Order: sequence, then structure tokens, then C-alpha cells
Amino acid sequence: QVQLVESGGGLVQAGGSLRLSCAASRSIIGINHVGWYRQAPMKQRELVATITSAGRPNYADSVKGRFTISRDNAKNTVYLQMNSLKPEDTAVYYCNLIGFGSNYWGQGTQVTVSS
Repeated sequence: QVQLVESGGGLVQAGGSLRLSCAASRSIIGINHVGWYRQAPMKQRELVATITSAGRPNYADSVKGRFTISRDNAKNTVYLQMNSLKPEDTAVYYCNLIGFGSNYWGQGTQVTVSS
């Protein structure tokens, strides 16, 4: 098993930046699918960004050029740097990891972008 703990959410004005962190309770070396999803009120959970074990990122079209995903295997942590935030980025952001025989989610962190 693995526990995922997100941090870094908060309230920010449009155009601002936030950095989310996801700390895993065990090593993520070799884990090929780890990333971020989000869920806005009354909407389905959607992919934001993922990163492979080789460091190759994949982004939703809506965040390309604004968000950057990275990982620090030495710290068992995945980051999401969010710049040029928009009100439509408001959502609960969840860390996700597929590995160790299952699909794991963090508890989520709220991001609110005011206009």
C-alpha cells in the first residue's frame, strides 16, 4: 500500500501561481503513472497532468503552457506548478498513483481562483 498526502492548495487571484505537492509514503522509483486530477463542483474528475518514471509529462489541453508537473524520486514527491491561474481552474486537486498492485488517491487539496 501507499498513502498520498497533498499540500499547497489555497485561494489565489486570477493570474497568480500555486505549487501543489504530493508526498508518497514509499518510494515512487519505477512508478510509471503518477499525477494530478481535479474535480470541480457538479463536474466529473478530470486529468490534469501525469508523469512517467522517465520524467515524460502528459497534460490536459486546458493546462498546457501554464502548468508543469515534476517529480523528485529522492523525496517520493510529485509537484504541480500552476501559473497563470484562471477561475475555471477552481477545483479539488487529487494526487493519483497507479502501482503496487492498485490505484491510489490522495485526500485532495482545494484550489480556488478568484476573478
